[in-house]
Amino acid sequence: MKKIFAFAVAAFAAFSLTAQSNYKMRVVKTDGTEIFYNTSEVDFVDFKYVEDEPIQPEEPKEVTVFLAGDNVNQDGPCRVTRLENTGPDGGCILAYPENMSEDPYVKHGVIIWGPGGGEKPSAYLGAINRLASHGFVVLALSSSPGDGNSASAAINWLEERNNMTEGPLAGKLILDRVGCSGHSMGGLESEQALLKDPRVYTAILNNSGDLGHSAMSQIKSGKPIAIVYGEKGMEASNAEADYGNSGVTTPACLIKMTGGPTNTGEGGYGHGSGPWDGIAATVAWMRWHIGGENHKDEFTTPNGQYVSGPIIGKQGYWQGKYKNWENWKED
Repeated sequence: MKKIFAFAVAAFAAFSLTAQSNYKMRVVKTDGTEIFYNTSEVDFVDFKYVEDEPIQPEEPKEVTVFLAGDNVNQDGPCRVTRLENTGPDGGCILAYPENMSEDPYVKHGVIIWGPGGGEKPSAYLGAINRLASHGFVVLALSSSPGDGNSASAAINWLEERNNMTEGPLAGKLILDRVGCSGHSMGGLESEQALLKDPRVYTAILNNSGDLGHSAMSQIKSGKPIAIVYGEKGMEASNAEADYGNSGVTTPACLIKMTGGPTNTGEGGYGHGSGPWDGIAATVAWMRWHIGGENHKDEFTTPNGQYVSGPIIGKQGYWQGKYKNWENWKED
C-alpha cells in the first residue's frame, strides 16, 4: 500500500479578489523550468510522498537452440565454415555455420564427433558438414581413444572459446547439454563421454558397441543413447549385446540398417554404413535431443521412421528397437 503524507495549504484566503488576479502560483522544476498556475484556479496545495512500488524482476528468458532447415536426409541451408588442424591437440576439425546467431537467447548446440580407429577426422567431412549445415557447432576429434577423455578435452576447449569476448564462437554455444557421436572407436568414445562427463546429455554410436557389453547399463537413467549399425557389420554383435544388457535402464534405441547393397565386400550394410548412408538418423537424433525438436515417434513407435521406415535416398529399411521410454521426459 502506498504511504501518503499530506498537509493542506489554505486556498490563499489571505488574498483579496483583486490580489488574486495579480498573483500566480509558480512551480520551479529541478531542470530550472517554471510552471505557473492562476491562483483563482487553485483550491489547495497538497504535498505527497509516495513510496516506490518494488520493481519486479523480469522473468529470465529461456535460451533456445538454433536450428536450420528441416530435412535430415540432406544438408541444411547453412553455409559451413570449416577449420582444420585445430582443437585441443591441433589435429581436430571445427565446423560451424558461417552466419552464427546474433540473438543472445538463441545459441548453437554442440556435437563432438569421434573418428574410427586409425581414421582421420577428414574421412567424415560429409557427416560433419551435414550436422553443421543444420546449425550445430561440430568439433571432430583427431582420434578416438575410446575412454571419453578426448571428448571432454574438446568440450573444455570449446568452453574457453565460448568464454572469450571476441571470436566466432564467443558467447554462442550451449555447453551444458552436449551431444556426442562417432564411428566405431568414435562411438565408444561417445559412449564413455556420456557415461563420465555430466555436460554430455546424449550419444548416438555409429557402427559401434561396448566390447564388454556393459557400458550402456552403467549410463545414468534419463540420458538417452542410440546405436546405428549395419546388418553385416563386424560391430553387430557388440551393438546388440550392449543394448541387450538387462541392466540398461536409460532410454535406448538400437537401429539396424537392412537391405543394403549385396555387391560390396560385406554383402549388405556393413561397418561403414552409419556415418554415410545412415547419417540421417544421427542428424534427427541430435535435432531431437540437442535441438529440442520432437522426433520421439520416429524412434519409439512401431511405424516410426527409424523403426520400420525406408532408408530415404538409399536402399533398404531401418529396423529399430527401443526401450525405457514409457515415462521418460526430456530434461
